[in-house]
Amino acid sequence: MVDPESEVPPLPPRYRFRDLLLGDQGWQNDDRVQVEFYMNENTFKERLKLFFIKNQRSSLRIRLFNFSLKLLSCLLYIVRVLLDDLSQERGWSPIFWVNRSLPLWGLQVSVALISLFETMLLSYLSYKGNIWEQVLRVPFLLEIINAIPFIITIFWPRLRNLFIPVFLNCWLAKHALENMINDLHRAIQRTQSAMFNQVLILISTLLCLIFTCICGIQHLERAGNKLTLFDSLYFCIVTFSTVGFGDVTPKIWPSKLLVVIMICVALVVLPIQFEQLAYLWMERQKSGGNYSRHRAQTEKHVVLCVSSLKIDLLMDFLNEFYAHPRLQDYYVVILCPTEMDAQVRRVLQIPMWSQRVIYLQGSALKDQDLLRAKMDDAEACFILSSRCEVDRTAADHQTILRAWAVKDFAPNCPLYVQILKPENKFHIKFADHVVCEEEFKYAMLALNCICPATSTLITLLVHTSRGQEGQQSPEHWQKTYGRCSGNEVYHINLEESVFFAEYEGKSFTYASFHAHKKFGVCLIGVRREDNKNILLNPGPRYIMSASDICFYINITKEENSAFKKQEQHRKNHLSRSFYHGPSRLPVHSIIASMGTVAIDLQDTSCRSSSGPTLSLPSESGKAGRRPSIAPVLEVADSSALHTCDLLSDQSEDETTPSDEDVLNGLEYLKGYPPYSPYIGSSPTFCHLLHEKVPFCCLRLDKGCQHNYYEDAKAYGFKNKIIIVAAETAGNGLYNFIVPLRAYYRPKKELNPIVLLLDNPPDMHFLDAICWFPMVYYMVGSIDNLDDLLKCGVTFAANVVVVDKESTMSAEEDYMADAKTIVNVQTLFRLFSSLSIITELTHPANMRFMQFRAKDCYSLALSKLEKKERERGSNLAFMFRLPFAAGRVFSISMLDTLLYQSFVKDYMISIARLLLGLDTTPGSGFLCSMKITEDDLWIRTYARLYQKLCSSTGDIPIGIYRTESQKLTMSESQISISVEEWEDTKDNKDQFNYRSNHRNSTSSDQSDHPLLRRKSMQWARRLSRKVPKHSAKTAEKISQQRMSLYRRSERQELAELVKNRMKHLGLSTAGYDEMNDHQNTLSYILINPSPDTRLELNDVVYLIRPDPLSYVPNPSSSRRNSFCNAIGQDTREETQL
Repeated sequence: MVDPESEVPPLPPRYRFRDLLLGDQGWQNDDRVQVEFYMNENTFKERLKLFFIKNQRSSLRIRLFNFSLKLLSCLLYIVRVLLDDLSQERGWSPIFWVNRSLPLWGLQVSVALISLFETMLLSYLSYKGNIWEQVLRVPFLLEIINAIPFIITIFWPRLRNLFIPVFLNCWLAKHALENMINDLHRAIQRTQSAMFNQVLILISTLLCLIFTCICGIQHLERAGNKLTLFDSLYFCIVTFSTVGFGDVTPKIWPSKLLVVIMICVALVVLPIQFEQLAYLWMERQKSGGNYSRHRAQTEKHVVLCVSSLKIDLLMDFLNEFYAHPRLQDYYVVILCPTEMDAQVRRVLQIPMWSQRVIYLQGSALKDQDLLRAKMDDAEACFILSSRCEVDRTAADHQTILRAWAVKDFAPNCPLYVQILKPENKFHIKFADHVVCEEEFKYAMLALNCICPATSTLITLLVHTSRGQEGQQSPEHWQKTYGRCSGNEVYHINLEESVFFAEYEGKSFTYASFHAHKKFGVCLIGVRREDNKNILLNPGPRYIMSASDICFYINITKEENSAFKKQEQHRKNHLSRSFYHGPSRLPVHSIIASMGTVAIDLQDTSCRSSSGPTLSLPSESGKAGRRPSIAPVLEVADSSALHTCDLLSDQSEDETTPSDEDVLNGLEYLKGYPPYSPYIGSSPTFCHLLHEKVPFCCLRLDKGCQHNYYEDAKAYGFKNKIIIVAAETAGNGLYNFIVPLRAYYRPKKELNPIVLLLDNPPDMHFLDAICWFPMVYYMVGSIDNLDDLLKCGVTFAANVVVVDKESTMSAEEDYMADAKTIVNVQTLFRLFSSLSIITELTHPANMRFMQFRAKDCYSLALSKLEKKERERGSNLAFMFRLPFAAGRVFSISMLDTLLYQSFVKDYMISIARLLLGLDTTPGSGFLCSMKITEDDLWIRTYARLYQKLCSSTGDIPIGIYRTESQKLTMSESQISISVEEWEDTKDNKDQFNYRSNHRNSTSSDQSDHPLLRRKSMQWARRLSRKVPKHSAKTAEKISQQRMSLYRRSERQELAELVKNRMKHLGLSTAGYDEMNDHQNTLSYILINPSPDTRLELNDVVYLIRPDPLSYVPNPSSSRRNSFCNAIGQDTREETQL
């Protein structure tokens, strides 16, 4: 049987073979109705309207034909005038009758018939129900005046010589020209230029006035002077130009009346045209016009898209962009939706910028404006966010839309995008280079707490400078600091390099050390030819190959350097090696002293847990000999390099954790954070807790069922606290915690982190931070002293003050930082020993940090900053003490990182690796070490470089140096009696004369009651004495009185803080109210010269190799025991 389910149902009637043969006749009985659309366009009138009006191309042809007819009629009139004979005519009759030949009459009649027919047809097609609106139009009336008389002459031959003002057709030609230009722009699908149209109208109006006056005067003077066309042209030009020679003048009153009428018309019409032209010109100046296609194809340009253009942003971009020699021929096209302000307009009128910068007012979301900027031909497009917006998320959304619009319009144009919030990064992953402001900001602020002045280090590295800043200053530290600030990161291929070509096949550390010893360049990283990842200090195991791209720090790139071989250098090479003078020391010696034969080979074994990592070598020889430093091996001895498992928890000195550590929760594990607050964060290996902390335990100032602590002091932290004062717990704050909990930070050196937030954090942020050890938050503000005391400000290592989003915008420029600056100044006055790191919106406001109105040294620095700005420096603010010491930072200073990436596409990657935002396997990380008294035997930076490369594989890149300021008058001297002061004043004058002008600030010493009592007695007695030298004595008295007033004010502030601490039940033992750091200054030396002397308390910036790169098998157990040496190497401060 046949399965009923497998039977094929019969085809419906419409698919039968019979119907296919007979067609659709079977459907005739169907109820369906065929509908035809747009039947109204099938009428004869609509077809004519489509051809004459609606269709752009056919309408353009009709307009062109009409324009040609009008010009032909004017030309025929001129021919008639030239053929006219005026010798036989007298009286007024020549005004009404003319001589017109039969062929000329036939041509004029033909032109009139065609013009009249076309005019009537167009009037009929454009008729909208009001006949008088069509009839009373000026073009229609002129057409009737010029065409109807010719048609009448066909039927009445006696009127063939009647004068007809055909020259008025010039106005109809002007009207046809305007319509033709409009149709032309519609036909080629381009937006017409209002400026072009207005100029065309002005020129055509002027020509029509002159032509009408010429023809009118010539015809009327047929009854007078019998002027020719040339005479009439001469008269009109002389009259309209207000010259008026008077040699040709009208004789009869009609011609005089015509001249009066034409002058009146010109005085009315032409000013109106000129006014409209001037208005359009001003509007074009505001909008910027267009960047021509010819220039875009023959010259190179970049486009800068911004929401609003401020003068600081513009100058930062222009100075950094044009600082590179190969970009001098580029043009910068600015596309901004707002009108440029007065300051920007003045700057763009400077010849240096007016020839290279083009401002276009428009939106990046409009294809028309992108076409004006020739985005598809641009070399790059920079899209910057407006960080001064109150709603930073909305600013990011605008940036994202701009990036999408540019990518849609010009897919091949490289995009350089600045974004504010990290959670919005994944929307613009397609961009070639992206800089997230909050990521970089919080990472730099975090590293500032463990590597001092990291923000200043990165800022100097990403700014273009020649190292000329401060060279005219009498201060030695300013000269050295300014010269070293010219160091930047450059790249070169190994086989093409003079610096590094000879190190092919040798280890990275060997190449880095010897390149620094020989050329003074600091090799910091490499990149394989077949790999896009950059490796910072890959370590001694890495072997250099010819195809490697080398990244190094130097004053200038190798291509701009000249190499001079000095024969005298070779002759004196040996003698300098044994020179032991204090000012000039060997920079390349392996044997550091006479008679030392034994050489310390590279220590590749695991070091003991006791003692420093780089300790002073024991001297087995004769006493007094200086110890030697091991040479840097060309190729690391792989057999002697023991693999060390850093993944285990035994990274500290002890092999097993103590009971106290277990009770305090120091038994952490290492791994990747299980939860990230936003998409796109780079996974970082960190110290984590075995179990996440309950949300209630993250609150520092409120107890819960798990603990009863209500302030930071009750927790009993072993290390000092890092306090972060922010408005909200944004996702970027996650990047502050990660670098401080990275796996290479020893767990005993982890600082507790307290987030002092104005607003409570949301749950997803707490989910992200609850896995990190010793991270707490507290709702409060730095405006409130009680909140500061509760979160442990009296024993904090650093207080990081983040700029608040709600205060980033202000009506007056630079006032956005007012609240932050005043709050930080209050902190500085209340807790003078506190290390405060502040973020500002405007870099110019850093001069107000730790402000002292009567500090002569600060005033001298202010004058130096003005001089450097006059010299054209991009880093005029670099000599401000808070910036040089890394105490103040502005994210706008990092805008140059995005600009530099146009020339150096690797700069963003290197900056992210240095800050720990990205972790590439095999790439090192930034850390620091402090020079102690036991390390001064190394003596010079070159020997330190050799010691680090030969022992730990670290690469030093700079020094953070702190110097003491010599004071003209310290407060400890106030307690002397008047007689003693009178006896020793001459010696003091001599001491003050020798001291530097910068040493004008006074320091507060210990507050002793006896000192206080003697000081007040001395001040009263001094006020009754008349000084012998009025000028010098008065200045000293003023300084000493000020010191007394300051001491009194300091005591009042100290009492205020102590009273609040007692009120809150806090101990006042940790409050040190008089330890002041006003008598020190700190600065950075990037890649200093090899013979730079090391000083006590110098902090050396290091790029340390990745310890995980030594783990051979990542799948092995993470609980194996490992060498204590690596644990020592990963300490923040490594002793030499």
